[in-house]
Amino acid sequence: MDFTSQRSLNLIAFFICAGLLAYAFYTQFYAGLEPCPLCILQRTVMFALGGVFLLAAAHHPHKWGGRLYAALIALTALTGAVISARHVWLQNLPPDQMPECGPNLSYMLDVFPLTETLRMVFMGSGECASIDWMFLGLSMPAWVLLWFVLLGMTGVLVNWRPRA
Repeated sequence: MDFTSQRSLNLIAFFICAGLLAYAFYTQFYAGLEPCPLCILQRTVMFALGGVFLLAAAHHPHKWGGRLYAALIALTALTGAVISARHVWLQNLPPDQMPECGPNLSYMLDVFPLTETLRMVFMGSGECASIDWMFLGLSMPAWVLLWFVLLGMTGVLVNWRPRA
């Protein structure tokens, strides 16, 4: 197997997304870290990004199709990066400026219309501002932001050029 081919690199990126999601679920169900609404949105976007990488690997398109996948990957990764950046920003607010804790995502989806729920989620809450996990000095949303940027750049570079 050629690990530098377009198909292989898309498949590797898919497995990275799957591994990141598996670790997120591990921290939730085995380490006891409950995800906040922004964490759940980041997981949803990471799932979508992995899906685009898997479709690109399965389809293995020619020039215009590769550029379409590159654009989809860029848009999805950018969406995830914006959500992650907002989360990191909330985590770095001074304590007196942190928003109050709000209802969980399932409650908001049950009670409010989708547009209102999304507005409330992006406003953030106190639970989104807390830092419960760190690795090498970065919180989980900071690592997710880094992964969205890396995967987005990789997806564009791999898929924009025509395959050999």
